[in-house]
Amino acid sequence: MSTCENDLIVNYLITWLCYGDAEAAKRVAYTDDEKALETYDVIIVPNGYLGKELVVPELKKPEVEQPAKGKAIIRTDIVYSAFFFTSRAEELINAQRDEHGRFAARFSVLSYKSRLQIPRLDEYARLLLKLLNCPLPESGFGHIYLTHDIDAISRYRHLRGAVGGILRGEGKQVWDAIRNIHCDPIYTFPWMMEQDDKIPAAETIYFVKRTPGKGYDYPQYPLWGRDFKRLKHMLRHNNAYLGVHGSYYGSIPPVQYSRMYRAHYLRCDIDQMQRLADAGYTDDFTMGFADAAGFRLQTSRAVRWINPKNMRLTPLTLHPLMVMDNTLSQDNYMHLSEDEAYFLCERLIDKVRLHHGDLCLLWHNSIFTGDTYHRSLYPKILALLQ
Repeated sequence: MSTCENDLIVNYLITWLCYGDAEAAKRVAYTDDEKALETYDVIIVPNGYLGKELVVPELKKPEVEQPAKGKAIIRTDIVYSAFFFTSRAEELINAQRDEHGRFAARFSVLSYKSRLQIPRLDEYARLLLKLLNCPLPESGFGHIYLTHDIDAISRYRHLRGAVGGILRGEGKQVWDAIRNIHCDPIYTFPWMMEQDDKIPAAETIYFVKRTPGKGYDYPQYPLWGRDFKRLKHMLRHNNAYLGVHGSYYGSIPPVQYSRMYRAHYLRCDIDQMQRLADAGYTDDFTMGFADAAGFRLQTSRAVRWINPKNMRLTPLTLHPLMVMDNTLSQDNYMHLSEDEAYFLCERLIDKVRLHHGDLCLLWHNSIFTGDTYHRSLYPKILALLQ
């Protein structure tokens, strides 16, 4: 990595740790030369790894010295820690993957105890602001993103779904759904919009599949079909945004109606992220673990992605995903009861609120059926945001 690129990354991360306060960031030096305290108010001592070697940083309270009033030395390299977790560099030094080829929470250093439930980088940012004698961010949310992946519009209004329903003895439900899509059990969009409208400050985003519809991408609803056109009109009438829900198999559709992206199954590797940036996508909402809720990037705040392979700061902004519905309830993930899921979400939401972070939630339209507790849980979660 060239000195220019290194400086760009360091300057960006220090400014990001200062909550975007560029003037405060100018008072911070990234150096082991303590004489720099004559010019700067805070020194962050490098550990020597940035741009040279990937090493898992220790997740601990930073070691701080204050040799004079208004001066501080942070001997824990919080800049490297910010790079390591927000770039997903851990995936380059740990080859373990789950059955879907994903780097899962259980493989990460964050799986130890409750590390995943603590936005450590936000705590580091808060410490840095205190040492700079800058005002701390007010309690509250920077943004609230209520996001929904549309994996399927309906259960029965396509041939395979209808035949399957009939074979299972669900002929009446199939016929009712074919006659009126509002009778289909997973066409829960009107109810979802009613719930989301209770949080007027939230931005609602529906991620729409643009895939061949085969294998794990099945079923694919035609975007030119009547059902989707009506749904799209209803969503836009309700001031919802549309994002792109990419293929399980990693192909990147060209940017057309949206520059917001989320990968199907949250399956997105580092090379795919670079292709996203190259294709012109600006905002990715994939960054959560499927098997455990929490702070995958160790922050609740949006951050530009640094490619850890070539050490380049990209234009792609990552929006951390804290909670996905299936993560809470699915047998092979956390498998929590409704009460356990509620209290976990409450803890995570409190952390985001404390650090004035961005809260990003993911609930699928297909999960709000009588088979799960999510139709009861989701309104309770939204009530925590009011």
